[in-house]
Amino acid sequence: MTTAFFFHDDCLKHNMGPEHPESPERIKAILSFLADTRLQQEMDWVRPEEITRDQLLLVHPEKYLQQLELIVPTRGRVFVDPDTAIMAESLMAARLAAGANIQAVDMVMSGQATNAFVCARPPGHHAERSRAMGFCFYNNVALAAMRALTFHQLERVAIIDFDVHQGNGTADIVGGDERVLMCSSFQHPLYPNSHVYQQPDNIINVPVEAGTSGKDFRKVVEEGWLKALQDFRPQLVLISAGFDAHRLDPLAELNLETEDYGWLTELLTSVASDHANDRIVSTLEGGYNPKALAECVARHLEVLSSVH
Repeated sequence: MTTAFFFHDDCLKHNMGPEHPESPERIKAILSFLADTRLQQEMDWVRPEEITRDQLLLVHPEKYLQQLELIVPTRGRVFVDPDTAIMAESLMAARLAAGANIQAVDMVMSGQATNAFVCARPPGHHAERSRAMGFCFYNNVALAAMRALTFHQLERVAIIDFDVHQGNGTADIVGGDERVLMCSSFQHPLYPNSHVYQQPDNIINVPVEAGTSGKDFRKVVEEGWLKALQDFRPQLVLISAGFDAHRLDPLAELNLETEDYGWLTELLTSVASDHANDRIVSTLEGGYNPKALAECVARHLEVLSSVH
């Protein structure tokens, strides 16, 4: 069995401007770094297809999908919020990123791969049910969860979000759904400054103060998540894999190192081993220092590819 690695070069065509941190250079840095490692040969590389309309409707209402399509310009960029621009190629890239998550769930659930990593953009975890924001248009991990729960008829799916920015969109979509347990760590206060307190019982938030070290981060995450995950017994583990809590990242103030992400991945593969037959689908969210991002993704993949 292998780790499936999802990538489509059309995800590089979405470009929100030369100074924007969520740029094609993020993916290019990851691919360049992987080219010099054994991982490139060991993983099963998959070119995804776009998500279908019916699959999008599992999470996003038709009115929202139409609104997005109506504002796509033929040239230039239109801003849907102060940080998020849409251009002619943007929704195609977003449909490929979302489609990759659907296919990754299908491959892992069918036993074609042990686990999967979706190396695509734009990211998704800030996209709420009817609102694009925070660089995100469609909520990739929520779409993956709904695919697992509906098509594959699972009863319990865990979503782990370790991006430095809280996954408000995912919380908006899965909050109160007892089939899903969402465990989230994030710097607080920090964008998007929502969905932090008074959450439904199926959302476990671990807010972390600026300046927190990797050692302290590990402690609070393990205490906050592990028992809940073991009690929940997920049949599939989904990861919103943001690597922007790294100390070099320009958009936050946490102090994680590359090896902290190795530890996080080992923690989650252990949970998946105990309850989910090793099934994990991880999808790229944040990470805005290209060098640190590439190193962290490679470490994440090293752990995932060691599971057999």
